[in-house]
Amino acid sequence: MNRMAMINAFDPTTAAALDPASRALIARRESVLGPAYRLFYEQPLHLVRGEGVWLYDPDGHAYLDAYNNVASLGHAQPDVVQAIATQSATLVTHTRYLHDGVLTLAERLLARMPREMGHVMFTCTGSEANDLAYRIARTATGHQGVIVTELAYHGVTQSVAEFSPSLGAGMPLGAHVRTVRAPDGYRGDPSVAIAFAAGVRAAAEDLARAGYGLAMFIVDSIFSSDGVYADPPGFLAPAVAAARDAGGLYVADEVQPGFGRTGDAFFGFERHGVIPDLITLGKPMGNGYPVAAMAARPEHLERFGREARYFNTFGGNPVAAAAGNAVLDVIEREQLVTHAADVGAYLQAGLRALAERHEAIGDVRGAGLFIGVELVSDRGTRAPDRALATRVVNALRQRRVLLSASGPGGNVLKIRPPLAFQRAHADLLLTALDEVLPA
Repeated sequence: MNRMAMINAFDPTTAAALDPASRALIARRESVLGPAYRLFYEQPLHLVRGEGVWLYDPDGHAYLDAYNNVASLGHAQPDVVQAIATQSATLVTHTRYLHDGVLTLAERLLARMPREMGHVMFTCTGSEANDLAYRIARTATGHQGVIVTELAYHGVTQSVAEFSPSLGAGMPLGAHVRTVRAPDGYRGDPSVAIAFAAGVRAAAEDLARAGYGLAMFIVDSIFSSDGVYADPPGFLAPAVAAARDAGGLYVADEVQPGFGRTGDAFFGFERHGVIPDLITLGKPMGNGYPVAAMAARPEHLERFGREARYFNTFGGNPVAAAAGNAVLDVIEREQLVTHAADVGAYLQAGLRALAERHEAIGDVRGAGLFIGVELVSDRGTRAPDRALATRVVNALRQRRVLLSASGPGGNVLKIRPPLAFQRAHADLLLTALDEVLPA
């Protein structure tokens, strides 16, 4: 079972306590979708519509979305919807024909990246982008090994699932995979950069002894599944250097922190003063439309391009490109990177004020509109309080505020609202959280 889903998962054995309509939907779902899917919340939520930062149930009740980064700009963002509809009515095909939409999107993405990045390859999902990155890293380095953090999530293809430890014991890690402890400055070594680099160095040495070598060191630069770790800026650089010293590539997984989410830069890796070898993009790139990509330094693609060919039926199709270009238009026009920094700082300040009244808040951390709130049973011992996090998440759902949790202890509230989130929405979240936390 996916360990991240288990943190905030519906227990099917409690279905009898739900209303008849919910029970019927769950039964239909289990019948046709099978047993592998999971639902959020003790009382699953039936949604029929979204607009901006709001989601609506069949009765018209509005829920404040403080978690969903698929619709990264906001639900049903009009410009993106119109771009998708117009292009769908004009042309839908693949990338074996000439079309300027995908070229424009690639050029705009590269313009936001370090000048060392020279090429973009398109996929449909972040999983596919990370799968492609691994293929390229293996070809470029001649090695097989992968280093990830202990609770990382990078995707669901077979090769990527093997280096996504958050998927749990049901999906064993590959023999060529090594994990390192997340850069936890709250509960771990306060010398975050030194400790994290030492872990990467030791993992690389172990891969070398096992005969795998190191193909890539891949991290989500906000460490969202591990519990959200953003500070101090720059702590990632020594770990990247350690990976490169071992012959591996550094892959920046920007599926969650990218596209302005962290507030101080367009991509999460920029906060750390590092230049990736490969960059993977996903969810926020299309505001709900399935578009993803991988960017690379040209020297890393040279051998791969010579020895293999790449094709993705839907990756980079004209509709995907239209969605991606519209997302960039909105981010630029509405200055959403600056906006994320402003509202995120306001929300973090509000959360720290709550911590002065609620002993259960042990730590508040994050960057921009990606924030983690660590709930503990004792501030002295910093013991994770998973049970409290579960109660808080579900109590907020009852107050029509949606967020979830992460981290190895399942005790870190993960706050990741659409970029349309305003200070007034932050106030609604803070009020609700104040009400459900123990005094």
